[in-house]
Amino acid sequence: MAERYTEYDKLDLPKVAEEIAQGWKKESAFEASISSREGAKSFVFYEGPPSANGLPGIHHVMGRGIKDLFCRYKTLKGFQVKRKAGWDTHGLPIELGVEKELGITKEDIGKTISVEDYNNACRKAVMRYTDIWNDLTVKMGYWVDMENPYVTYENKYIESVWYLLGKIYDQGMLYKGYTIQPYSPAAGTGLSSHEINQPGCYKDVKDTTVVAKFKVKGDDLKLGVLNIKASDSLRILAWTTTPWTLPSNTALCVGSKIEYVLFKTKDRYTDLPYTGVIAKKRLQAYFSFVNLEDIAAGKKFKSDGKTDEDIEILGTVLGSDLIGLRYEQLLPYTLPYEDAEKAFQVISGDFVTTEDGTGIVHIAPTFGADDAKVAKEAGIPPMLVLDENETPVPLVDLQGRFRPEMGELAGRYVKNEYYEEGKAPERNVDVEISIKLKEEDKAFLVAKYEHSYPHCWRTDKPILYYPLDSWFIKTTAYKDRLIELNKTINWKPKSTGEGRFGNWLENLNDWNLSRSRYWGIPIPIWRTEDGTESVCISSVEQLKQEISKAVKGGLMKEDPLKDFVPGDMSKENYLSFDLHKNYVDTIVLVSDSGRPMQRESDLIDVWFDSGAMPYAQLHYPFENKELIDERKYFPADFIAEGVDQTRGWFFTLHAISTMCFDSIAYKSVVSNGLVLDKNGQKMSKRLGNAVDPFKTLAEYGPDATRWYMFTNAQPWDNLRFDVDGITEVHRKFFGTLYNTYSFFALYANVDGFTFAEPEVPLSEKRELDRWILSKLNSLIKEVEDAYENYEPTRAGRAIQRFTTDELSNWYVRLSRRIFWKGEYGPEKIAAYQTLFRCLEVIAQLSSPIAPFYMDRLYRDLRNVADGKESASVHLSHFPSLDKKAIDVDLEARMEVAQRISSLVLSIRKKEQIKVRQPLQKVLIPALDKERALHIQAISELVMSEVNVKQIELLDANNSMIVKTAKADFKKLGPKYGKQMKQVAAAIQEMDATTISILEQKGTLELPLEGGTVTISKEDVELVSQDIPGWSVASDGDITVALDITLTTSLTDEGLARELVNKVQNLRKDLDLEVTDRILVEVENRPELTNALISNKKYICAEILAERFELVDALSSGTIFEIDLNETLETKISIARNQ
Repeated sequence: MAERYTEYDKLDLPKVAEEIAQGWKKESAFEASISSREGAKSFVFYEGPPSANGLPGIHHVMGRGIKDLFCRYKTLKGFQVKRKAGWDTHGLPIELGVEKELGITKEDIGKTISVEDYNNACRKAVMRYTDIWNDLTVKMGYWVDMENPYVTYENKYIESVWYLLGKIYDQGMLYKGYTIQPYSPAAGTGLSSHEINQPGCYKDVKDTTVVAKFKVKGDDLKLGVLNIKASDSLRILAWTTTPWTLPSNTALCVGSKIEYVLFKTKDRYTDLPYTGVIAKKRLQAYFSFVNLEDIAAGKKFKSDGKTDEDIEILGTVLGSDLIGLRYEQLLPYTLPYEDAEKAFQVISGDFVTTEDGTGIVHIAPTFGADDAKVAKEAGIPPMLVLDENETPVPLVDLQGRFRPEMGELAGRYVKNEYYEEGKAPERNVDVEISIKLKEEDKAFLVAKYEHSYPHCWRTDKPILYYPLDSWFIKTTAYKDRLIELNKTINWKPKSTGEGRFGNWLENLNDWNLSRSRYWGIPIPIWRTEDGTESVCISSVEQLKQEISKAVKGGLMKEDPLKDFVPGDMSKENYLSFDLHKNYVDTIVLVSDSGRPMQRESDLIDVWFDSGAMPYAQLHYPFENKELIDERKYFPADFIAEGVDQTRGWFFTLHAISTMCFDSIAYKSVVSNGLVLDKNGQKMSKRLGNAVDPFKTLAEYGPDATRWYMFTNAQPWDNLRFDVDGITEVHRKFFGTLYNTYSFFALYANVDGFTFAEPEVPLSEKRELDRWILSKLNSLIKEVEDAYENYEPTRAGRAIQRFTTDELSNWYVRLSRRIFWKGEYGPEKIAAYQTLFRCLEVIAQLSSPIAPFYMDRLYRDLRNVADGKESASVHLSHFPSLDKKAIDVDLEARMEVAQRISSLVLSIRKKEQIKVRQPLQKVLIPALDKERALHIQAISELVMSEVNVKQIELLDANNSMIVKTAKADFKKLGPKYGKQMKQVAAAIQEMDATTISILEQKGTLELPLEGGTVTISKEDVELVSQDIPGWSVASDGDITVALDITLTTSLTDEGLARELVNKVQNLRKDLDLEVTDRILVEVENRPELTNALISNKKYICAEILAERFELVDALSSGTIFEIDLNETLETKISIARNQ
């Protein structure tokens, strides 16, 4: 049984965290937080799985802290909060890391290394850093079930994913299509649209761009009303930011209703004449000296002497007049393998604009979705050639290199970023092609151009838009429902749900599910060679049945699932096989017509893996079916991840739940911002500004780190991480709280307070006790509301404000004499109970944010009060709100006291008069009767706080304190505009009576020329004039005048108080107990004699002096030299009274 409150030498947050973490482990505190709520309502949380093949950063402390915070809060509220850890074990991060370690590329897999060995290497690598992740989880205080995590590579998880895909397949929403898709040559796989729309994927790059001149074929032409001769060398101008796609050009696209202008000029590079075609609205972009308002046939425009040549206008035509024109192939390296005669002509498209470029679009159907669509509709073939297997392929291979057909450019990467470091040529293919076009009189303009270009989210290298044979989920069919359900989700911040996420849904594309990789969940579809028959496998049991048919049909020799027992959900049964690519690709199934069916070779998008976690973590529907179907563990009440997951995990969760269950996957979501360095730069090892989370936690402790992160900025705002901010939190909040507890423990131990006495009724407590309990209950209400609305910053700041400003700086400071001097009776016991209650509630309210220190604080209090070892604060219940304890009128009175005290103290500071120096009087005008009553009620308290002898109330219309008014131009300017000068002049002329009316009523009508205007107190600055011998200060509707005249009596009392302060500090230096009585001698000084003799009784009582003497020479005790003011020094001896 603890009979004394634990006292500490210093505040050591890292040590506290280490000790508490050990205690949690010993007590199984996390498990107890769940078992203690057995039978209670569940609060469902889903953990977004991190990839364990990378190390955690400081941003993971932020992200995981948010998750932990609200789960701890909901436990305090009585909910049972089960939370399962998870590991994202598939996809590009793992594969690229393994390839780098093994020194291979994707092309080597299946050749120099088997798929089985490669996947085994991935399996080992993926969990490499789990110990480090688990260590961070423990050190930062994130409570999550790490003993039984879901792992996305496990067979049970994969089986659930296959089940979901089967549901989508059965709805007819899973289809295969040959389309242009984002493709990463560096990663060797296609990407979904949500992957390339992750934050940071679009980067500003400066590329070589070209406006190419496409020469029109044929003899004399008639375009609209214009007659064009063959000798005019008609050239259609088309702009591209990707010159490497020009060899694949098969069409030019115009807007049928766009007006185009034909003009004669000379080439800027070859000086050869030609006739150009460009959108009229774009002509001035290239010929700045042209006046678009003066475009007419025969009009000539003179060059301004720069690189542009003079031009002559031939006339204008509509885009519809250009459709069907044939032109010479720009770069004739090769021809389309089929329908080549239909290529190289002008077509129309609705997407053509005149916002940039020439108003004419170069069409390369193999490298653009819009290009492919418009070309197909017009019957234009793509630039496909036959490879060695007679398979149609583009001119760029899957590694991003030009094929052999490309002559001198064959084998060159189309982007220099694809080369190994140090091996890229000086001139990339865009430059080479541009030079070639210049030399061949086919370039109108070559220039550098900065634009935004998509990059792979994992390799950080540019992507290509590439023709791929892929499986898609028809998410567009669910678009309206996805949008409708999204409106029911509580997004924090709301702007993310309505803006970034909502806009994404409005512009939704079908989901490219296919990934041409090796380590991931295989697409569970088997098809005949011609694709006419297929089956989608939705369970291992179904696969076993299909294999049995294949064995009977002679397509397979044996059953690879022979050891699997359907219906047996044991771990051992599910370890008897493997559902990864290297195993399932050996399985051949039989179609209904008896033909062999091979598995589609691709894997699924890893984002589908993570989006399936609500169901797959439970092995739904094979186990725990009721948890999903009966909505016991679905949807989640709360999830949280970084803003970069808006189009990642947040989307895939929402899409899968909508498609498979017509439901939201989560009710509330916190989308936290980025953690940047203190200068607002993104953290990276390359820049050297990355913060080691382990070092930070070790040096500052997880409590201060978490508190800083959650109170410095809203979770969804970017945080500029600065360790100086943690230091400030340690000092201002935790230091203040620690000192407040230390004060309580010191005096409670002296008096033997253990909360054994009955609770003193609220009505019998001091006004100061009732005030702080009122503020405490207001705090409970505010913090609960903040937590319920997923606003931890508001909660933390409210707790911090209460602890520092109201509890420590006001209640404790004004209550010190009760604890220090008071007899151990009802009044003192009530004060102890009040301070105990405040500290206990602070510990509970703060525990979700600062779990370690608040557990220590709570146990230090409860161990004594309960008379036994207390359970963790995290097993307690959220403080209940006592509405009866909230006294609004009392809080208003105390606020007045605080404002008056603050004003008086500000005057003391300005006049350089210490608070220990008593002053005689404060004058305070009372604007109304209610204010006068408030001031009278708190006058004793204020006099004690600011050390004055008297408070005198003045009538609002008194003549002693004179005020003048001047206009607040910032506020009045927008209101009154041109009248501002008149209003300002009228305000300046306001007399004392008018000012008094404004102060009392809050508004005032001012007469102006031509009418009146109404002003408010907020529109005016009131300045109080000083009175001789007094100093005046104002704060809004409160004004004080402090008598700063020092009489001999006041000066003497000030010296006595200064001596008391010095002795109290020396008592600490001598390690005296607070109850020890002492013997004191002071070496006499003439200036001291009267001050110390006249105040001797006060001095002895304050310092517990058994004997206090003024002597000419000190005779005993420890001797000290002290300064009582700037000019007065003396010596003092102190000895313990034996």
